[in-house]
Amino acid sequence: MCSCKNSWWYKAAKVLVIIGGINWGLIGVSMLINSQYAWNLVAMLFGRIPVLVSVVYLLVGISALVVIFAGHCCKTGNKACCQVTDPSGSTPNL
Repeated sequence: MCSCKNSWWYKAAKVLVIIGGINWGLIGVSMLINSQYAWNLVAMLFGRIPVLVSVVYLLVGISALVVIFAGHCCKTGNKACCQVTDPSGSTPNL
């Protein structure tokens, strides 16, 4: 199992990616039903502070890259990123 996927930053990135996906889904639904208003949660919550909206979108984008590359790192067996654990719970030397 990958140690990078158990870190707090990877878990936080995953949460932000999920929030970003839900936000995009709501925007898509509001466009499909021809809603007068876009259901953009980020804009609804932080719309009065445009810089904060930009920061949230930037963090979601960076989080997507973290999730993508952490998964890629683990699949390639990069020793610096991953720590392989066998089912018995011991960690073999790589």
